[in-house]
Amino acid sequence: MSRILIVEARFYEDIADQLANGAIKVIEDAGLSVDKVDVPGVFEVPAAVKKGWDTGAYTGVVTLGCVIRGATDHYDHICREVSRALMDLSINDAIPLGFGILTCENRDQAWERANVEDRDIGGRAAVACLRMLEIHKQYS
Repeated sequence: MSRILIVEARFYEDIADQLANGAIKVIEDAGLSVDKVDVPGVFEVPAAVKKGWDTGAYTGVVTLGCVIRGATDHYDHICREVSRALMDLSINDAIPLGFGILTCENRDQAWERANVEDRDIGGRAAVACLRMLEIHKQYS
C-alpha cells in the first residue's frame, strides 16, 4: 500500500489540526495510508521532509504549517527560504509534494484557509500530492 508522509509544523496548534484533518481525510479516502511527523515550526519542515523521503518508505509528501506576519521581517525570510527548500526537494529528489503551508497576514486569514469547512488548504495540498503521484507514475 502506498504511504504518504505528512510533515506538520505545530507552532499554531489549532490551525495545524485543521490542516492535518483535511489532508488525512483526502489521503485516506483515496485508500492510502498516512504517517504524520510533527515539527516545532515551519522552518523545520524541509529537513524533516528530506529525512522521511530518504527512508524510501513514502510515495509522496504533504507539508503543512502556518506563518503569520509579525512586526519584523522574520516572516519574509521564513516564507521565502522554506518555499525554496521545498521546491528544490520536490525537483531534485523527485518528490510528489503537496504544499499546504499558509503564509498569512493574520490569524483570521489563517483560520479561514485551514478550516476544513472553509478553504481546506490541508485537503487541497493532499489532492495536489495525489495528482503529482499520478504524474510521476505517468512518466516513469
